[in-house]
Amino acid sequence: MTLNTSRRGFLKSAAAAAAVLYVGARADGVLAAGSAPAQLNPFVKIDADGTVTAIVKHFEKGQGPATGLTTLIAEELGVSIEDIQYEFAPSDPSRYNNLMFGPFQGTGGSTAMANSFMQYRKAGAAAREMLISAAAKDWGADPAGLTIEDGIIKGAGHKAPLAEFVAAAAQMEAPAEPRLKDPGEFRLIGNASVKRKDSLPKTNGTAKYAMDLHLPGQMVVVIARSPRMGGLATGFDDSDAKTVKGYIRAAILPNKAGVAVYAEDTWGAFQAREAISVEWDFSAAESRSSDQIREQLLAAVNAAPQYNANGADQSATAALIDGAEKVVDHTFYFPLLAHAPMEPLTCTIEADADGGVTLHDGAQMPTGPHMAMAEIFQLPMEKIRINTMFAGGSFGRRATPTADYQVEAALAFVLTDRTRPVKLVWSREDDITGGYYRPAVAHRVRVGLDGDGNIAGWDHRVAAQSIMKGTPFEAFTVHDGVDHSSVEGVADSPYRIPGQFVGLTDTAKATTVLWWRSVGHTHTAYVMETMMDAAARAAGRDPVAFRLALLEGGGADQQRLAGVLKLAADKGSWGSAPGGRSQGIAVHKSFGSYVAEVVEISGNAGDGVQIEKVTCAVDCGIAVNPDVIIAQMEGGIGYGLGHAMRNEITLTDGAVDQSNFPDYEPLRIGDIAAIEVHILPSAEAPTGVGEPGTPPSAPALANAIAAHGPRVTELPMNLNGVSFT
Repeated sequence: MTLNTSRRGFLKSAAAAAAVLYVGARADGVLAAGSAPAQLNPFVKIDADGTVTAIVKHFEKGQGPATGLTTLIAEELGVSIEDIQYEFAPSDPSRYNNLMFGPFQGTGGSTAMANSFMQYRKAGAAAREMLISAAAKDWGADPAGLTIEDGIIKGAGHKAPLAEFVAAAAQMEAPAEPRLKDPGEFRLIGNASVKRKDSLPKTNGTAKYAMDLHLPGQMVVVIARSPRMGGLATGFDDSDAKTVKGYIRAAILPNKAGVAVYAEDTWGAFQAREAISVEWDFSAAESRSSDQIREQLLAAVNAAPQYNANGADQSATAALIDGAEKVVDHTFYFPLLAHAPMEPLTCTIEADADGGVTLHDGAQMPTGPHMAMAEIFQLPMEKIRINTMFAGGSFGRRATPTADYQVEAALAFVLTDRTRPVKLVWSREDDITGGYYRPAVAHRVRVGLDGDGNIAGWDHRVAAQSIMKGTPFEAFTVHDGVDHSSVEGVADSPYRIPGQFVGLTDTAKATTVLWWRSVGHTHTAYVMETMMDAAARAAGRDPVAFRLALLEGGGADQQRLAGVLKLAADKGSWGSAPGGRSQGIAVHKSFGSYVAEVVEISGNAGDGVQIEKVTCAVDCGIAVNPDVIIAQMEGGIGYGLGHAMRNEITLTDGAVDQSNFPDYEPLRIGDIAAIEVHILPSAEAPTGVGEPGTPPSAPALANAIAAHGPRVTELPMNLNGVSFT
């Protein structure tokens, strides 16, 4: 077969073969497009062959942005979810900052969809309009009569794959305000049949996690760390380590925080570390035990608070409670908790040919390690590259303000001649004893009820180890001395509580404390919802009706919270538990989302409790990926319940007692018989789903136990009067 091609046609085809269309936004947020990504932060890339790639600015640790953000592009552009790919954005906060984190690029606070919903929709819509305009010009047709469906541009008697118009579209300017599809036009957003983009590669082994990376010639390094927080290495003896196969060398880190042990492989590194004897300076290290920390926190909530967290008149509240018909008074204690993701921390550093370095990492907040490495290596930011990989969970652990494990890897690399890549590996024991925990917290709440069973006053004291103070985030989260993460969910509760005072006292940090899945809501929801239950029962009223009365007549917050409360109660058959079973309910707003849960149990605290069913109702705005939302609610519920049932981190003379899953036991599959999730339809902008399922779970369980048993005010439950079957 002979093809006759004109010179003009040949040149046109050659140009098309090399064309790439990028669509994103400039630094000022204005939509932009072009054939190269240098002048914009592209969210979508379309190659000459029609391959569409979503450039995902939020990393994937299991919560779903790789699916959610590709869905938004695919929906607005007009391609199927199967025909769109994704890749992770480079570390560049000038182009990919999280709009809710200021100048930082990062993933956290359940912000991925809330932050990126309009960015990615507009990029997809702009790409659609540009391709249609190119086709309309080529066909001499009115753009208004053309559409893109499943990657095919059609209309005006023509149809062609979008690939044919990539080259022409790449020469156009992006429309300033592309038309976004009306919800009635959605084919993918809200479609429960849209499945996760990362499920197949994660199940067939092709997905690459940071732990999977093996570079040619790499060394493995593990760190011998101080058994007590704040200890410094002053010397070591590696005589016995020299007999370990694969051992290379050991060296004290420049910051003296530990001893780096290098070997040819992971097993050799672990074995050599066991053989090394380290001398520690504990003069500035933590020396307290958990009982002392607990006593200090409880003393703080029984004294005058350090800060007024909600601006109320404390003396007026006290007078209301003292004059009340009934007073409900409970003190709560929450222990330190580890994050315990399934993939322990790891990352790899290698030198680049141009004198720079590349970090391969499941990078949750790449800006922090990017800046830290630029300082450590004395290199400009552009010479530091971060290759973001999958992460096997995080729950907050991979996003420390100090970039702790990435700094460890960088310091270990600095101590070499940099001719070989260095892979840092943490063991499970390193992770559990690693010193970054959900802080220990205490609450004391006194609620006064009038003769009709209504709340007359609510005095709420919190004592906590501040997460944000002393970090780069202090300026954004601490105001008038109050670390909002210590009182979120209390000081800003949607309940319309009369006479409420909230006080806060900071206590000395026992370890390096860190945000944990749902941050302050992990403990504030427990206290708010168990106290609501206790107050309702003291008033002789149904717990659901009692809560609804505190939401009636309110604005959108109160209406949406009431909406999920009613839905969970209805779907969970509230008040109609089978014989031998008890129910508890809790509802909470966190990260912009509203979640209510009914926990139904069998058995009792003394003989053994079995969680038979959890019914969850969630309002997270527009449900972009219902399948992902359901999975995140299920995961958040399990995470919250498992930790409340039996987890704590304790210290003895400053050293952590727990080390692995036998003594820090995760949730087991038999712990919950069934979970049922219901999504409340909404036209509001999407909000978070990675964390909001966690806060109501534990108080709903506690309220179910209290229905015919003790009110659990100290966690974990299994050490405070409750056994589980």
